[in-house]
Amino acid sequence: MDLDAYEWVRAGAWARLDELARRRRLTGAEADELVRLYQAAATDLSVIRTSAPDPVTVARLSQLVARGRAAIAGSHQAGWRDVARFVVVSLPAALYRIRWWTVAVAFAFVLLSTVSGWWVATQPDALALMGTPAEQQQYVDGMFSQYYDPGAGFAAMVWTNNAFLTAVCIATGITGVGPVYFVVSNAIGVGSTGGMMAAHGALGVFLQSIAPHGLLELTSVFVAAAAGLRIFWTWLVPGPRTRSRALAEEGRSLITVAIGLVGTLAVSGMIEGFVTGSTLPWAVKIAIGTVAVTLFWVYTIVLGRRAVRDGETGDLEADRAGYVLAMAG
Repeated sequence: MDLDAYEWVRAGAWARLDELARRRRLTGAEADELVRLYQAAATDLSVIRTSAPDPVTVARLSQLVARGRAAIAGSHQAGWRDVARFVVVSLPAALYRIRWWTVAVAFAFVLLSTVSGWWVATQPDALALMGTPAEQQQYVDGMFSQYYDPGAGFAAMVWTNNAFLTAVCIATGITGVGPVYFVVSNAIGVGSTGGMMAAHGALGVFLQSIAPHGLLELTSVFVAAAAGLRIFWTWLVPGPRTRSRALAEEGRSLITVAIGLVGTLAVSGMIEGFVTGSTLPWAVKIAIGTVAVTLFWVYTIVLGRRAVRDGETGDLEADRAGYVLAMAG
């Protein structure tokens, strides 16, 4: 098939379709013409994709067909169906696809924070970097526990701050540096604080204070870093897809993760704001945190496995993400 000749013959119809699709109002005759031209352009797109799949032409004509469809059927309006699909299909699929990345990040975090804590607790020079003995004692005796001030304001502050940081971690994932710095700095910070508390005989207070909300909050941190590193890996190893297409597809699906983490961090923020600093028994507080993180993993594995088995990735549906050419391999 001579693609140039085909385009030359159909160019007038495509231009007319573009003109009608951009108009705010149409007469009855123009509306009928729009439908005919849209149907013809959809056929043209199918012919080109089958016989002469030039990526530039396919992309341009796909956009034209989408514009025509929107003009005929109206633009997409988000509704409860979209919310349900996001919660039940897209988000768990995206989380499930990076589950082993999340586990790897969690292992690295725990290892690094443990080593950091042990070093601060056992090395006087490292402990001295945490402040003067008086400052350390003041922190251990009061400041650490007083930080968890119960209330909606505190919960909202924690939520917005953590949501912003995890979004930045995912957004900078393509550099490879952002997620690594995010994990390392948090691991050293948590470990060093725990080590100082242990050196002053307050390791139990430290663990009890971070466990209720920290189980889900740190899991969200691990997921954010895993998503960022997955984008970086896709940039390095795109597989059979072109690098730009691979990054677009993975980027869209992992932005789904970023949106989902807003929800998990909201839950951990509420636990931190209303449970951690409350007068509830510590066993109850830790049980609440354990239930929260368990529900997260059940949600990810059960719904995620089902969605991935059905071919979902967490990306947008084809008619919203843009049609692409089939790839070999």
